[in-house]
Amino acid sequence: MKRISFIFLFLMLSVLGRSAQILIPMDETQKEHLKAYGVAYYVLKNNVDVKWLLNYRGGSFIIQDIPNFERECTIRGVTFQVIADGQADAIYAEIANPEVNMDVVKLEKAPKVAVYSPVKKLPKLPWDDAVILALNYAEIPYDTIYDEEVIHGILPKYDWLHLHHEDFTGQYGRFYAGFHTATWYQENQREQEAMAAKLGFGKVSQMKLAVALKIRDFTAGGGFLFAMCSATDSYDIALAAEGVDICESIFDGDPADPNQNSKLDYSKELAFRNYKLITNPMIYEFSEIDNTQDRKVPRNEDFFTLFDFSAKWDVVPTMLCQNHEKVIKGFMGQTTAFKKQFLKPDVLVMGETKSAGEVRYIHGEYGKGTWTFYGGHDPEDYQHQVYDPPTDLSLHPGSPGYRLILNNILFPAAKKKKQKT
Repeated sequence: MKRISFIFLFLMLSVLGRSAQILIPMDETQKEHLKAYGVAYYVLKNNVDVKWLLNYRGGSFIIQDIPNFERECTIRGVTFQVIADGQADAIYAEIANPEVNMDVVKLEKAPKVAVYSPVKKLPKLPWDDAVILALNYAEIPYDTIYDEEVIHGILPKYDWLHLHHEDFTGQYGRFYAGFHTATWYQENQREQEAMAAKLGFGKVSQMKLAVALKIRDFTAGGGFLFAMCSATDSYDIALAAEGVDICESIFDGDPADPNQNSKLDYSKELAFRNYKLITNPMIYEFSEIDNTQDRKVPRNEDFFTLFDFSAKWDVVPTMLCQNHEKVIKGFMGQTTAFKKQFLKPDVLVMGETKSAGEVRYIHGEYGKGTWTFYGGHDPEDYQHQVYDPPTDLSLHPGSPGYRLILNNILFPAAKKKKQKT
């Protein structure tokens, strides 16, 4: 018994004496930036804190040196370095210097993630979703939910919600002119109408509005909302058009309100105001908000710039903009970018293409929660078309555009930190 006790004590002292940390750099030396987020999430799931080093080597992470964590880094191909506690303390001291624009944020709890997407409920749509691709590649677990679950009140179970490239106005993505004879379009419409009837709504637009309102309540209650492409402007438009028929007969069987533009209530929206809707249903566009049709930016000049924020004071946007590059390749979508003149005055711009008068990456608060809108469809597919295959992220493990998505997924883990002023 004495021998067993001695061995146990020796092992315990060995673990305690290890006194080391794992540094996961996120600058150009990192081989797998996207998978590094998955490692950080894995550590949080194991109830161990993660230190996020804002603006230090591209937004690096420090975690406790536990053999299992080293193995995860190795298995996933993530670059890491084991450093002594003294080295970690020196890094913290460097970051604490008031003369440098850096800070340390402690991530405390893995957020519960949901993706609002039709992939499990409706026929396979002929496009993919960048956030689902990012989550799968980074190996971050998530639940897929859709209209029925939202209407039945599932959202409070989650911390973070992504909106698939959805049309919340009930106009089926405005794909009518190009694809109304396609099997996938017709099946999608039938399934949406059947679900609306099942849930007690007379129209798909009414169901989508009810979903939008549930999502708004989720955000107001402290949820973290993230949307890309058409889920951004179509979501806000649905809120502003509450009680107004903006769908022409090809979508819902009766005419739209001819005075729809004068009846929009911009006060109900998160991000936009003072725009007009596109009333011609044959035009592949919802409103004036999106700059896709008006931008004159050659592909070789299509970039947007991330803003610099004070890491020690503007902690939230600093987290959301962590990257090893500040100039990001542009990419298009049904909603590519937002015209700056239609933003509400309290919207925080985090990325813009100044030459085009457009913003790409915006953020705001709503109630106790926050929302982030990111224009474009796929950061590594410049002009993703219907029927194009999904992006293979193993070919883009250091994608700066995809890093912005994953910043948002880790953001709720630092929820308590966001009150810093």
